[in-house]
Amino acid sequence: MIKKLQPQQQIQCNEKQQEFMEPSETLMVSKNTLLLHSCCGPCSTACIERLIDTYKITVFFYNPNITDRDEYEKRKSSQIKFIEKYNEKLDDDNKIEFIEGEYLPEEFFHVSEGFEQEPEGGARCTECFRLRLERTAQAAIRTGNTLFGTTLTVSPHKNYTLISAIGCELANKYKIEFLDMDFKKKAGFQRSIQLSKEYGLYRQNYCGCEFSKIKK
Repeated sequence: MIKKLQPQQQIQCNEKQQEFMEPSETLMVSKNTLLLHSCCGPCSTACIERLIDTYKITVFFYNPNITDRDEYEKRKSSQIKFIEKYNEKLDDDNKIEFIEGEYLPEEFFHVSEGFEQEPEGGARCTECFRLRLERTAQAAIRTGNTLFGTTLTVSPHKNYTLISAIGCELANKYKIEFLDMDFKKKAGFQRSIQLSKEYGLYRQNYCGCEFSKIKK
């Protein structure tokens, strides 16, 4: 049976987790359930590796910002490939599950309207982060997960402070915990590159939306 953390054990958004606790240092009797938003397979690798001993993880692949359908399918396939391969070394109680959110690029275009000319990292990206994190929080509640989080912070191109603020805002709005971690810490991005090579994962060269696509 999954038991929730007691209030004094819960992760608080105003207590930033700059350092990660080792599983042996936690006070959990059993694992809390985490719905982890993932932007792609490569980004999920180091995050899952770091969290798997502490949380029962379900990956939530919700990325309407990937506006090219073929690109979306490549990234989804890469995500599923990693989960299937990684699950081979896990026992049944710890195997990672996968949920795909609805692929509706129109949701991304709606929130980015008026921000098409913004540079990468600007207001368009803020609205994109908010959209994906809000859907993750909503999905976590529907599926009975204890916490929600995102792999976005593993990327050196993503603003951790901004993502943290949005996640904490949504946690307060929906009364659910946000796993507030900067996965870039402890060489998380470098580890994701290494694991991507080990598992033979497809790595994209742009964020996903047509506004950020690198012209070849």
